[in-house]
Amino acid sequence: MKIVIQGAGALGSYFGGRLQEAGQEVTFLVRRNRSTQIRKNGLAIQSVKGNYRIDPLHIIESPENIEQTDLVITAVKGYHLRGAIGDLKKLVQKGARVLPLLNGMEHIEMLQNELGKENVLGGLAFIIATLDEKGHVVHTSDQHRMVFGKLHPSQKELCEELESITRQANMQAEYADDILQALWEKYIFITAFSGVTTAANLPIGPVRNTPETLDVYKNVLKEMADLAQAYGYPIAEDQMKKAMDSAFRFSEDSTSSMHQDRRKGLTLEVEHLQGGALRMAEKKGLKLPVIKTIYGLIKPFENK
Repeated sequence: MKIVIQGAGALGSYFGGRLQEAGQEVTFLVRRNRSTQIRKNGLAIQSVKGNYRIDPLHIIESPENIEQTDLVITAVKGYHLRGAIGDLKKLVQKGARVLPLLNGMEHIEMLQNELGKENVLGGLAFIIATLDEKGHVVHTSDQHRMVFGKLHPSQKELCEELESITRQANMQAEYADDILQALWEKYIFITAFSGVTTAANLPIGPVRNTPETLDVYKNVLKEMADLAQAYGYPIAEDQMKKAMDSAFRFSEDSTSSMHQDRRKGLTLEVEHLQGGALRMAEKKGLKLPVIKTIYGLIKPFENK
């Protein structure tokens, strides 16, 4: 399969690398600064699941250099998605379907409106990884999971092919029967995990070990479950327990990618995640007071 990875941050580089390692034809579509860094240092994965150096390395800065492709895995940050639409449109014209691995929900409708419903799959990823000073991937958790599914009947064959391909790769992968339900379940978790760790400026250990702070985490989960319910995606009790247990599953020093970005002084996805939840709640007449407070606490660091 000919695959383009749009965005070679930690997530895109990791899954793109694993797909190339499994024999797929992978090209990384990146911005100029990232292209310069990769051309200088190469691209490697340092992982508890096995190291891999991506070689040969196919890097482009424009989709004009691609004749045909089957799939684009979009792994850009939420705040870069609007600026990535132009390239996605060009790649769709070259035969691609688009698999976004973004958190949240708002981006699905936006991409469908821009690219056509038949061209946008649903997808999400579970991984704790970051880039080191050379731009290589450092993957530190047991999780390296990609979930995908069809949002249009015409996508069935592609999803089946992707399922076959990912089974051969060094990753956990799942072809979900109801990808929208899976997206909501991830959104609930990541809104709490990213929000509380970033607002508190702490890894998950001190969060879960402080009852008052853990209560905040619980309340974010509850508000997000109410939001999912309002949009027709009720969250089962066992799934809520799983989301709560997630606070205890990671090592003491594990934290969210948003908190990692705050530590590095990078732009934060608070508008895409917590802000998105508030906008969606407003459309349904819901109040999310805890999430609104967390949003307000993180917002000053958004563009630091």
